[in-house]
Amino acid sequence: MVVGLGLAGTAFCETLRRNNKTFVVFNDKSQTSSRVAGGLYNPIILKRFTLSWRADEQLAVAVDFYKQLEKFLNIQFDEKLNVLRKFASIEEQNLWFEATDKKSLKPYLDTRLVSNKNSGLKIPFEFGKVLETGKLDTKVLFDGFTNWLQKEKKIFVDTFDYNELEVLPNSVGYKDVKAKNIVFAEGYGMMQNPYFKYLPMQGSKGEYLVVEAKGLQERNIIKSSIFLIPLGDDLYKVGATYNRDQKDNGITEDAKEELQRKLDGLLGCTYQVIDQEAGVRPTVKDRRPLVGKHPKYNNLWVLNGFGSHGIMIAPWASKALYERIEKEVPLLDEMDIARFN
Repeated sequence: MVVGLGLAGTAFCETLRRNNKTFVVFNDKSQTSSRVAGGLYNPIILKRFTLSWRADEQLAVAVDFYKQLEKFLNIQFDEKLNVLRKFASIEEQNLWFEATDKKSLKPYLDTRLVSNKNSGLKIPFEFGKVLETGKLDTKVLFDGFTNWLQKEKKIFVDTFDYNELEVLPNSVGYKDVKAKNIVFAEGYGMMQNPYFKYLPMQGSKGEYLVVEAKGLQERNIIKSSIFLIPLGDDLYKVGATYNRDQKDNGITEDAKEELQRKLDGLLGCTYQVIDQEAGVRPTVKDRRPLVGKHPKYNNLWVLNGFGSHGIMIAPWASKALYERIEKEVPLLDEMDIARFN
């Protein structure tokens, strides 16, 4: 039994399917973070030019995972796109060159600077190109996977009632469903879960704009103080904001103004705001995932806390949790929730 169908829940359900396990999933669509996110996978923290946590391992699993899932669902949602990092100064260019000399970063940072040829962008100091990056269309992914779940009668579109959960020594029961284990993959919704809300999730609200810029004609992902992500048909996703104080999915005028101000510093062409979206990322105090077994109940598990790196982490962490449940392979101490027991 799985609760939640964002990136974590989808990746875990797909892992179960590939291992011929029977399962059902409960999802009430209350958490929007995975669906509205930019969908980027990028192994580099571009503020400091450093490798993100265990990026090599995660990327190796994720690339193959999504390729197989596209084939299974007969849809396309993974697009290989380079990320171009805008430099704000010559000093930043020098820091880029220093980073390209590091062994761990060589596979991901191009040593050749990229000159700007797009009159729609304000780029005074060239770009650095990040390799092995791309974008998932998460809406296409989730709709495709949900359609399969519906055909197989594996999904209940319903709010999970924790009071109805019966936890027995070797199984769990929920209404008419019996299972060996239950995995909660609820994103920030975990804060309503009486079994796991003790975990130190902070949550960070992110807001995005969708803009139309007919004069831009840009095919790469551009990173400055914001990300500019091409969606096709002259549409671009712009984001994101980070707000730890607000924990709702409502859009705000303040976020819109902040994003437009930053966008005005990047674009040299006109644009029109088409849409605005928001969601709460499941961020954790120590910036590591929340994966593992409940300290008291042996058949209650959690898969959560991926923050803004869910595209890369979800397949890798799902594989680790599956192997922990089925084969008793220990989890990494860094992501095992036992660190908070």
